[in-house]
Amino acid sequence: MRNPLRRSRLLALLGTAALALAGAVALPGTAQAANVLTNPGFESGNLSPWTCTGNLGSVVSSPVHGGAKALQGAVSSSDNAQCSQTVAVQPNTTYSLSGWVRGSYVYLGVDGGASTWTTSPSAYSQLTTTFTTGASQTSATVYVHGWYAQGTYYADDISLDGPGGGGGSDTQAPSAPTGLATTGKTSSSVSLKWNASTDNVGVTGYDIYSGSNNVLTVSGTSATVSGLSPSMAYTFTVKARDAAGNTSGASNSVSVTTDAGGGGGTGFKQAAPYLYEGWGDPPSPSTVMSATGVKWFTMAFVLDSGGCNPAWDSTRPLTGGVDQTAINQIRAAGGDIVPSFGGWQGSKLGANCSSASALAAALQKVIDAYSLKAIDMDIENSDEFENEAVQARILTALKTVKANNPGLKTIVTFGTSTTGPTYYGNRLIEQAQSLGANIDVFTIMPFDFGGGSDMYGSTVNATEGLKAKLKSTFGWDDATAYSHIGISGMNGLSDQQENTTPAIWTQIRDWANSHHIARLAFWSVNRDRPCPGGGVVSNCSGISQSNWQFSSITADFTG
Repeated sequence: MRNPLRRSRLLALLGTAALALAGAVALPGTAQAANVLTNPGFESGNLSPWTCTGNLGSVVSSPVHGGAKALQGAVSSSDNAQCSQTVAVQPNTTYSLSGWVRGSYVYLGVDGGASTWTTSPSAYSQLTTTFTTGASQTSATVYVHGWYAQGTYYADDISLDGPGGGGGSDTQAPSAPTGLATTGKTSSSVSLKWNASTDNVGVTGYDIYSGSNNVLTVSGTSATVSGLSPSMAYTFTVKARDAAGNTSGASNSVSVTTDAGGGGGTGFKQAAPYLYEGWGDPPSPSTVMSATGVKWFTMAFVLDSGGCNPAWDSTRPLTGGVDQTAINQIRAAGGDIVPSFGGWQGSKLGANCSSASALAAALQKVIDAYSLKAIDMDIENSDEFENEAVQARILTALKTVKANNPGLKTIVTFGTSTTGPTYYGNRLIEQAQSLGANIDVFTIMPFDFGGGSDMYGSTVNATEGLKAKLKSTFGWDDATAYSHIGISGMNGLSDQQENTTPAIWTQIRDWANSHHIARLAFWSVNRDRPCPGGGVVSNCSGISQSNWQFSSITADFTG
């Protein structure tokens, strides 16, 4: 690994020289000076038109320097989470670059020009530098980044003061985008994708239009337009632009009618208790299906067998073993499965695959092996849930497989507090929005709260907290937010001795049906047998119940 301290001393010397040189050049006059960056304080709630290496950047609501949003860079040991924006500038002109940053070894600079840095782990501090454009320069790329393995950084209120571009020699517009199509919709949003444009210098962004209104600007070739009205027809086009401000012609148009407000969302409903072939005297799934009417099972857990290769529990073969036997039995009885990747422990693909593309390839192996309609990422513990870089890797991989497998539903499952998502849950949701991951269902696990006695009330409160977060992050109405929610409980005694009885689980199911959520699950069918006073064990619930009673209750979930 390169030495950050050595580079810091060098940059300090270079910064001093750059400032001395800048002192001999007059800054633009006050009338011309303006911040030419777009979304400088990230108040739009998304990154656009900033782009971040490794998909490690996201917009957060805390900590901020000003306003309500800031940039967060999830630095890893191999990626400094550099976020950058290219803007049009004028030749032979001096610009002033400043920004507020927080973290260990945070850098602010311009490609090919001046940069500056600071270390301020616990408070925001301001960085400022200047640079002068070249004789024929018409664009500049501003960046901010942290340092390898030095922890998460934050940036806010970044400013590039000077005259805007447009007077340079680049007058050639990009080609018009092609292949504009919709990839999904809800009652309040439409997701779009298109083919990249070309340009003699380089495309820096795409403007999405609804009719004649520019409603969103992004740097990539996909976007989700939010804040729309239910049952309303919209016509979208896309234009490309370059750093000099040249704009292409419009793409083909695509017309979309949003879903009805009362039934918006994914249209995906799933009652799928966990079935685990690794321990707990796994029951015959056909026996459970015949006795209860349940059709779906969440099969646990797909892990890493080494080298980013998927296997059941890391040790059982992906195909040809007891898990495939159970899946074949379920499908023969008219049911289906959703595999769960991850869990609380073990060697997880999300943490061990080296990149989002490698993780997507591992997921694709499982999708292909079983012709899957849905996959679940159970994101837990410090190696995945509390690792911001791994969160980004998982969400980016899910975005990739969703795009490559039309109709595939993607689910993320994570822990919660009694009032809704925790810090890392909120960050997961914010990052899903920022990355355009288009997750179908956000499933919380409302148990192991710490001994809470009111499991029905705590579950409802936690779910309402999730609903509020989804609404504020995605701009959804109540119905759409509920339609993207899942609940995954723990039948009988939890690890912390909370007791979800059949009566309580029936209340939770009825509430879930009345609010039309997307998914209901519990851990696990292996434990769906009586053993009053048996404690928390793998093959029974620890309470008095009948065989498969929780599965029967869950089977009546319709959403």
